[in-house]
Amino acid sequence: MAHLRSRRRLALAVPVVLSLTASLGFLPSAASAAPAAGTVARAADGPNLAYVVNTRTDRRTIESVRREIARNGGTVVATYDRIGVIVVHSANPDFGARMRAVRGVDSAGATRTAPLSAAGTTDEGSAQVLSRAEQARLASSAAAGEEPLEADQWDLRAIGADRAARINPGSRNVTVGVIDTGVDDTHPDIAPNFSASQSASCVGGKADTTYGAWRPADADHYHGTHVAGEIAAARNGIGVAGVAPGVKVAGITVAQPDATSLFYPESVVCAFVFAADHGIEITNNSYYVDPWLYNCMDDPDQRAIVDAVNRAQLYAQRKGTLNVASAGNSNHDLDADAIVDDSSPDDSTAQTRTIDPHECFDVPTQLPGVVTVSAVGVKGTKSYYSSYGRGVVDVAGPGGDKYQIPDTPSKNGRILSTMPNNQYGFLQGTSMASPHVAAVAALLKSAHPHATPAQLQALLKAEADNPGCPAEPYDGDGDGVVDATCVGGKRVNGFYGFGVVNALRAVK
Repeated sequence: MAHLRSRRRLALAVPVVLSLTASLGFLPSAASAAPAAGTVARAADGPNLAYVVNTRTDRRTIESVRREIARNGGTVVATYDRIGVIVVHSANPDFGARMRAVRGVDSAGATRTAPLSAAGTTDEGSAQVLSRAEQARLASSAAAGEEPLEADQWDLRAIGADRAARINPGSRNVTVGVIDTGVDDTHPDIAPNFSASQSASCVGGKADTTYGAWRPADADHYHGTHVAGEIAAARNGIGVAGVAPGVKVAGITVAQPDATSLFYPESVVCAFVFAADHGIEITNNSYYVDPWLYNCMDDPDQRAIVDAVNRAQLYAQRKGTLNVASAGNSNHDLDADAIVDDSSPDDSTAQTRTIDPHECFDVPTQLPGVVTVSAVGVKGTKSYYSSYGRGVVDVAGPGGDKYQIPDTPSKNGRILSTMPNNQYGFLQGTSMASPHVAAVAALLKSAHPHATPAQLQALLKAEADNPGCPAEPYDGDGDGVVDATCVGGKRVNGFYGFGVVNALRAVK
């Protein structure tokens, strides 16, 4: 694996148009020969786990592999022929190892380690839901022409989105797919721009397009609704405004419907393929794929996760979809020599391990061609929690920071947006930064309808404002301890990539 030791992310060194094996050079072209005829699969005496089996894409290979899946105690949940990913359930504890020995299989592995127990979205801290009384108080502060709660949306003004909306709020021909915990399309700020025909639930790895399947399981699954409002809340005289209030938004649910809200790989594979096949121009990915914060290529299960999700997101790119993702909230330097990961796996007992972020990847944000987004607060400086890294972060967006206090009615440095059940609330995180970038990308796509994903990413970078590395040592929480080191110059650096996105420039 020494060939991965470049100090830059794979996406920067390898053209996205290359095949999966070429763009991720650490993946094998084929596995060893299949087991000898007559071999009997081990009895199903383990937990019933989900797996991804990644193969060549020709029909003969896929049919042969499906036969081997059945012979080894697996049940096919979904087959994505065009990218060679098969989602399987099996209680055979040897299933992954046996499938890796099958001819035509590039990689195979379990996507979970134990019963569910944790969450992987990239918001930081609990939500602060506004009461009706607080909403009424804030509405009294609204200026003429503003949405009732817009006075508290410092983030819109920070990137010129309030002025951009007066020039071009975005095209109805552009849809941003929110791959998340579900979107409450009945919310009055989301309903006008919601696209039901491009929405589904992908929980479990197979798309369910039953009407309403995309909605959150309950009010605690608020994350996706908040993200959707940041992108496309309508300017309709109700509540808040989105960065791109004229574009459409779709919901693709991938989170488990219980209290864990885990985002398993098979669900995310389904979501990228669904988005691509349903004409979604941009996806927002404010999460990391569970159960591993970083997926290491020397582990066969984690390797299979990287392979499967990467095949799906590259397929989406080839179909014209730009994928935007949050960098994470661990304040990790993703270009460091080593990172301590003490949270993986998050669906069983986490073990402390030291990983190399050039060989162990945060998925999907570190995959080739994905726009990686760090977060800033109202002062325009890196949020205290935001991960960063030169050559990894592409651009930054407002994600909120409780230590950076705005001059707004609520004096709240977090991001205000929609919540389920017609509510509104504040959240902070790179989860909030990513949808700001996705929305600016939607404005760019509105102005340049024929732009490819690579061209949109280039436009995002070209029109961003880069504050440069801070002159003083970075102390995000003000406790007198240096929390992070910015590497790079005014044009591009580890904190902000090419800079904070600019909605006003996008429409001009």
